[in-house]
Amino acid sequence: MLIETVNDLDAWTALAAEWQELVKRTHQKSPFLTYEFQRVWWQHLGGGEWQAAQLNILVGRGDGGRLLGIAPLFRAPNAAGQLGLHFIGSREIADFLDLIAQPKDLPAFIQAVCTHLREAEPALWQRLELDNLLNTSASLTALRQVALDFGCKFDVETLQPSPYILMPETLDAYIESLGSKQGHELRRKLRRAVRNPEPIEFEIIEDKALLPAALEDFFSLMRQEADKAKFLTPLMQAQMEAIAHATFDGGWLQLVFLKVGGLRIAAYMNFDYDNCIWAYNAGFHNAYAHLSPGWLIMAEMIRWSAAHGRRIFDFMRGGEEYKYRFGAVDRFVQRAVISKT
Repeated sequence: MLIETVNDLDAWTALAAEWQELVKRTHQKSPFLTYEFQRVWWQHLGGGEWQAAQLNILVGRGDGGRLLGIAPLFRAPNAAGQLGLHFIGSREIADFLDLIAQPKDLPAFIQAVCTHLREAEPALWQRLELDNLLNTSASLTALRQVALDFGCKFDVETLQPSPYILMPETLDAYIESLGSKQGHELRRKLRRAVRNPEPIEFEIIEDKALLPAALEDFFSLMRQEADKAKFLTPLMQAQMEAIAHATFDGGWLQLVFLKVGGLRIAAYMNFDYDNCIWAYNAGFHNAYAHLSPGWLIMAEMIRWSAAHGRRIFDFMRGGEEYKYRFGAVDRFVQRAVISKT
């Protein structure tokens, strides 16, 4: 397999159509691996998370130049000053990252990438630091084997849980799956919402002309929580706005609101991708906590997902208690590191 290095934007742009086709067939699907997301992340470098970074995408091609794999990487020093190769999207902005290849091509692609790095670009890296791999990823086994073959050190660190819900066919079936205590509580909150003096509505932004104002409301709701207000620096807000516009144009942004009397009191920024809902971020109005907006908007998102045949509601990274209250089960994101010895 021939490995090519893409290290300028024009060459990356020329790869866009092939990238988009391969990501549809890759072994570990994720909205964060799409060309749209990766490109807009690079424009803002994770909302300022990275400063010095150089593009270093490795592309594997087979007979006739057919694209077989993409290692979406960049070069940057780590906190210890060691020159590392990292996934585009590392670390905070993209929940799930991986190498892009079909299952049948993945082991050979990883072998070819690591051979290329060892023989053709040995001075350009000291560590291959791959964040946010799901523990179910086949890349972990292949990377471990290559490290062993090459006499390199291989380490895996579990970073965070990543809970998800397997979707039932209806909201009622979902509530039943929660068990009697949680199911009863959710039904009680839904009945109370119906009796609320002001109408409670669920809204999905589908008109791009409404997106800028909707994003302002979304960020305003995020800032109601102190940690998220700190997170939303001007650079980070610009990054998230760019992600929202790129994914809207790609057809898989799901920006949803819960409204009371026309006022938006809760919001989720999701990705509706690969028949799954990926819950990216959320915000809630503190003054309406008595209405349990988190419970209500979750119920409506589950109702919508079930009605539209989505198979997973993915809470993504983070072990917050509320995710398990809503019936989520765990898998984990990990960091794999190959170090020269």
